[in-house]
Amino acid sequence: METAKTSQVPTQVKDPQLVRRRRRQLVDAAVRLFIDNGFHKTTTRQMAKAAGISIGSLYEYVSCKEDVLYLVCDAIHAEIEHGVAEGLERAKGGKNPLAEVIREYLLVCHRMNDHILLIYQETQSLPPKWRKRVLDSEVRITGLFTAVLVQLMAAGELPRMPGPSVDLIAHNIAVLGHMWTFRRWFLACNYSIDTYIELQTRAILGMCRAPENDAL
Repeated sequence: METAKTSQVPTQVKDPQLVRRRRRQLVDAAVRLFIDNGFHKTTTRQMAKAAGISIGSLYEYVSCKEDVLYLVCDAIHAEIEHGVAEGLERAKGGKNPLAEVIREYLLVCHRMNDHILLIYQETQSLPPKWRKRVLDSEVRITGLFTAVLVQLMAAGELPRMPGPSVDLIAHNIAVLGHMWTFRRWFLACNYSIDTYIELQTRAILGMCRAPENDAL
């Protein structure tokens, strides 16, 4: 899936589907190399070989390895957006919309564990323009959760909560995915992803309550 931000990475190839496919090959190959060798020690030639393409072909899709690192972030956010949409669609069958969104989000974080860890380790290696877009994308993803909460309150499926509470809950949801990544050395040994989702969803739903007094 290519987002609007992905298209800002220059490419010489005109076929959007081919661009998406080749860039995803590069992203998945690069993640493992960056983790094993470090971002700065990984060469574009190594990335091309791991992705099964020639070095010349690589430069048709990206101009440098910093572009690939940015595309890792873009791939994560594209998967999250797709997951949120899927969760809302599935909720039309009568399931709890917020629970479905949380589940899809955490499953994306589970599948893309290494991608997420890499981005947090190497964001400082990005040029300033890409680094700013990564941070903007993080805010945008949290905004998706805020929008879901607002939508559910408007539909009467959640109690009315003040704006600061809604924003804090949205940030809590975002951080739960990061926590599964950063503390997987402990969590994965003690919880299955399904159990983690169940317990954390219960905690988030418990936060979704009307304020006890007007001071809140």
